[in-house]
Amino acid sequence: MIFRKKHIDKLNDEQLMTALINGDRLAFSELYERYNRRLFYFFYRMLGSDDDVANDFLQDLFLKIIQKPELYKPGHKFSGWIFSVAHNMCKNEYRRREVRKHVQSEENPDQYAQATYYETADEKENLIAEVFNELELLDESQRSILILKYKENFSLKEIAEILDLPVGTIKSRLHYARLELSKRIANKESLKQDSYE
Repeated sequence: MIFRKKHIDKLNDEQLMTALINGDRLAFSELYERYNRRLFYFFYRMLGSDDDVANDFLQDLFLKIIQKPELYKPGHKFSGWIFSVAHNMCKNEYRRREVRKHVQSEENPDQYAQATYYETADEKENLIAEVFNELELLDESQRSILILKYKENFSLKEIAEILDLPVGTIKSRLHYARLELSKRIANKESLKQDSYE
């Protein structure tokens, strides 16, 4: 069934995806409008705060959806499904980066000997900016859980489905991710205070 533009915005995500599977291109446009900013943010934070990389991954994700909409299984919540696909794309990219890093370090072992640490140049940067900077330094699993919980407002059960992990594991990882982030921010504040004394 093909929907008219004025009716398409009244459909929920799952109905739009079903319409897309049935060939309705307006449904794709509506889904893109609903999710492109959220997914861009997810890719941006998960893949090193690079606009170009985030845009490339965003376009790849939506290209997959338009080329193979049947990958979505009706009956599943669309938002959980699309973030699960995005998360898997990030995991694959981390693997590619590790392989590349390993190959390059074998070619030039001293090139990666020192760990990199990103510090903000602006001393007056606000707390939110500091949190995001520290978020970049967390490992992939901590970063994804924090973004899904606090930026996307997914429930623990939904995060468990997206990451394909038990809810208990999600609770534990979320707890440790918050502790780690708090500790990093506290340490940074302590270093600032020491430098003023």
